[in-house]
Amino acid sequence: MAPEIRPTDLSSAAKRVDGRAATASSTVAAPLPASVPPLVTVAGVTRVYHVGKREVHALRGVDFILPRRKLVALMGPSGSGKTTLLNIVGGLDRPDSGTVLFDDQPLAALSDRQLTQLRRHRVGFVFQSFALLPTYSAYENVELMLRISGVPRQDRDRRARDSLHMVGLGRWIDHRPDEMSGGQQQRVAIARALATRPDLILADEPTGELDTTTGRQIFTLLRRVVEAEGITILLATHDELISEYAEQIHRLQDGVVL
Repeated sequence: MAPEIRPTDLSSAAKRVDGRAATASSTVAAPLPASVPPLVTVAGVTRVYHVGKREVHALRGVDFILPRRKLVALMGPSGSGKTTLLNIVGGLDRPDSGTVLFDDQPLAALSDRQLTQLRRHRVGFVFQSFALLPTYSAYENVELMLRISGVPRQDRDRRARDSLHMVGLGRWIDHRPDEMSGGQQQRVAIARALATRPDLILADEPTGELDTTTGRQIFTLLRRVVEAEGITILLATHDELISEYAEQIHRLQDGVVL
């Protein structure tokens, strides 16, 4: 059976982060029972790419556990396998060997259609390059993702607006990407990922094109999303600032978790 959308209401968190209800800023998601299994388990995963006649071993038997409702970082030099691991966890790529469990369900057992449903409804993606449509407003960029995900029309407007308010862009809803700073564009990308109400957000170098001050703001926002909404975030980054925000850091080198 294809995964279902998780019922979460963003409206209270939207008011909190956008400054419309400062008294609610201390709200956090309810704690999980100790017996709840991790959201993602990776065991013995390998991935080899063929570049001409050459084999590139991106992952070499990776074992990795991603707990729920945590901000977890993958760090390592370029070519260490961070992006490959993100893609495999998010169902964008399949490993050559090993097992990936998402919410105790083996991804290998899912059809391409079911993987598409997983990505649409349970996983949000944030990219270094923002990946926004340049002729669309912030609202339209977020609303389009909801339309692709099959969210009913009557819900799309509320969800898009709530998500943008949550990341502090309530006054920028009608602005296009070229009318925004890099940090604001990344916030739109985060709002787009949040709007589908995912269990997991995967972020690939989300501060890679931002200055230090703006990078801190994005990390602070991601940490706030985890605490307020109970969403798990796994991000790949070179930015050492993440050590101040992540609850776990895993370092990769040559396709292996150190």
